[in-house]
Amino acid sequence: MNHSLPIPDVLRSALAGLLDGLPPSGTAGAVDRLISHYRGVVPTHAPVLRDRSDVAAYAAYRMPATFEAVRAALDAFRDAAGPWTPATHTDIGGGTGSASWAVAEAWQDATSPVATTVLDWAEPALAVGRELAEASGLPGLRTARWERARIGSALTLDGADLVTVSYVLNELTADDRRTLVDAAAGAATGAVLIVEPGTPDGYARVIEARDRLIAAGLHIAAPCPHSAACPIEPGTDWCHFSARVSRSSLHRQVKGGSLAFEDEKFSYVAATRFPPAPVPARITRRPQIRKGQVLLDLCVRDERLGRETVSKRHGPLYRAARDAEWGDAWPPHSEDPDSSS
Repeated sequence: MNHSLPIPDVLRSALAGLLDGLPPSGTAGAVDRLISHYRGVVPTHAPVLRDRSDVAAYAAYRMPATFEAVRAALDAFRDAAGPWTPATHTDIGGGTGSASWAVAEAWQDATSPVATTVLDWAEPALAVGRELAEASGLPGLRTARWERARIGSALTLDGADLVTVSYVLNELTADDRRTLVDAAAGAATGAVLIVEPGTPDGYARVIEARDRLIAAGLHIAAPCPHSAACPIEPGTDWCHFSARVSRSSLHRQVKGGSLAFEDEKFSYVAATRFPPAPVPARITRRPQIRKGQVLLDLCVRDERLGRETVSKRHGPLYRAARDAEWGDAWPPHSEDPDSSS
């Protein structure tokens, strides 16, 4: 594999190799069936991905989106975590390793690769994950451990600097979700990152997890600017963000679309054992650009939601607002927090 390629391109190349030789119609059919299953009630006693063809189809369809969501969440987390670097990482319910690819990219310039362990109960998913990791050529992925484990109340975890749980809580019963979050908090010596779909239900699971992480003594690093209660009134809205994903031919075949990209909506929370440096405010909606001004919807450090209007009279801050994106910190790092009004 070409190490000079960006990691998202390396992932897409590895996934293309995985699908080589599989009939496109059968692959698309497997994706359709699996998506329908995931949108229903998934029993905790049976892995959804049954065999290699299931795993190959779903990995090619979902891994790029999951990778980009975790990647975006890690970017925000790293801003709050400063120079902290994990030496060890446990990916709970990691399947084919989307989150582990994102972790490998986030700290690819570290002195030593992050030592990752991927836990999942579907052996076919672990097998494909190993295959993709080997094809990546990335030291942190090639040396990862892939271990079968039942994800739920019976799970026991060794300590790790970073624990990730991405797109897993929606597959568990309420009791197993709570037990798993508590186990992740107990095992994490440095930080926990939880990512879920950017739906009202996904946000509700993230908020429940956020409360449990705080109760376990962790500090919220991202996306929130504080560790107090979420200011969103339950049932009125939900906190979520968006990551741009390049669409493969399989994406276009399954969804019947022609665009070269799609936007993956996700909710997340990152929490640390050490005091983080959360942003002064987070942009919670796409900025609205009007003539001579930009409207920013924000979650701010004094535990409230607010809207800020940035006009041309703000000079450099106005130019920054025009370039700002949903999910960004506000104000920009180069600006004094007290300069926003």
